[in-house]
Amino acid sequence: MPTRKPRGPGRPTERGTAAARRKAAAFREAEAARLRRRRIARWAGAIAVVAVVAAVIAIAAVTSHHGKGASSSDVATATLTGPPGPEGIVLEEGPLLAPVSTAAKGQPVGGIQCNAGEQVAYHIHTHVAVFVNGALRAVPPGVGVVEPVPQQTANGVFVQASRCYYWLHTHAQDGVIHVEAPSQATYTLGQFFAIWRQPLDSTRVGPVRGAVTTFVDGRKYTGNPAAIVLRSREDVQLDIGTPAVAPRKVDWSHSQL
Repeated sequence: MPTRKPRGPGRPTERGTAAARRKAAAFREAEAARLRRRRIARWAGAIAVVAVVAAVIAIAAVTSHHGKGASSSDVATATLTGPPGPEGIVLEEGPLLAPVSTAAKGQPVGGIQCNAGEQVAYHIHTHVAVFVNGALRAVPPGVGVVEPVPQQTANGVFVQASRCYYWLHTHAQDGVIHVEAPSQATYTLGQFFAIWRQPLDSTRVGPVRGAVTTFVDGRKYTGNPAAIVLRSREDVQLDIGTPAVAPRKVDWSHSQL
């Protein structure tokens, strides 16, 4: 029988070649997995940094907007004065701009409903002051509070509803509009006046006609005042007639609103 020649030392067997290929493939797969893990780790780190920065910005914005008192981002230099009201905001002394009796009685107004209980999923407060020929005209308590029940406190009258609350309403004669809604949305000063059943535009504020000068946090606002978005602890001032009143603000630091 012929004798089979032995393989030379430099020629691998077929089995050895297959094993080497498998080993190389496993190495490549492990290397690819390692690179994927590194990319994922880098993306996760970047996302975490972005989330932290966003959180810091959000906290700073909330702090500056919700925690402002007499000294704040409001550029007005004068502060409204008067006796303290039941909500810790000074009362607006003087005749009412318009009576509360004109306000809506419970039917929806522009999509805003009147609910038996106050909705607090979205809960902020905006202050509005109206000056007519230099004199303060008060926003009455009970706008948006249907069938109000007045309660006498040590610091004045506070009203609650015996039937329902609109998502925009007032409790006291301090100019504070309560926004208490079932979800966060954009609500405007015009919607509040619509619930009050009083006109509001660049030439009318309630029953008073004339050119309207508007300030928001002490800065002049040149648009239609009805379009002003109600924001937390913001001061809105409407001047009609002469003399014009320099913008004023309220001191929120004594209130829990």
